[in-house]
This record gives sequence, C-alpha cells and structure tokens, in this order.
Amino acid sequence: MEEKNKYYVVNSKALPDVLLKVVEAKRLLEAGRAATVQEAADQVGISRSSFYKYQEDIFLYHNNSKGKTVTIVMQMDDEPGLLAEVLQVIAKYHANILTIHQSIPVKGIATLTLSADILPSTGDINMMIVEIEGLVGIHYVKILARE
Repeated sequence: MEEKNKYYVVNSKALPDVLLKVVEAKRLLEAGRAATVQEAADQVGISRSSFYKYQEDIFLYHNNSKGKTVTIVMQMDDEPGLLAEVLQVIAKYHANILTIHQSIPVKGIATLTLSADILPSTGDINMMIVEIEGLVGIHYVKILARE
C-alpha cells in the first residue's frame, strides 16, 4: 500500500544544515539576489543537486500559511497580565484569534491553546512565535496544527 506524504512542523534547530541552506537559496532566488540556482547554491554553500533534491520538500512555514488557521499551545506562568502580553504580540502581527482556552493553573502553570486565522496582512509567523517565546513567564510554545 502506498503511503501518502506526511507533513510536519519542525523547529529549525532540529533540521540538518543542508535543508536550511536550501530555504536560504530559495529566498535568494525569490529576492533576485541570485540569478541562477547555481549562483544561489554557491552563495549558501550547497551543491546544485542538493538544492534540486530538496527544493519541493522544504519551505518557510509562514510562506504557505496565509489564509490558514494555526493552533498554538503554550505553557505559561499564572501571572497577572501575561495572557494580555501574549495577545498583544498576536495583535501586533495582525493574526485574528478564533478560539482561546486557558486551563486552570496547576502549581502556578497554565496551558493556553489558541487558534488564529493567518490573514494576508499577518506578519512573519515564525517571528511571532519567537517573540511570544521570549516573554518572561512563557515556558514553551508549540504549533500544534495548520489547516
């Protein structure tokens, strides 16, 4: 039986360098900073064959997420105002919150799950996640799903 393609959202820290370099080469080509695949590959330090091997299999998450719904889960301290800070970051990136649920805190830690609509005006989702992760009192942030 033939298995269908499976897709995963993976933190860049878990990816081999060659895949990150393919993404960078694709950015150079899209931005016009490289005229050919060979030129882009040379600039990032990979072979042209590596570029072609992986080009269709890796992309920046936010490039394909416009008009989609993302579901994010995070653990956070039960501190007054922290949820408001998270919501301010999401508003700053112009994502539209569809659902939000915060669990009752256990030992001072709450789990927050939210779904957001990623609009054409939404900024870089990766940067939004990084900014939320950087808030004092946030333990971790994970993207659970993308529809």
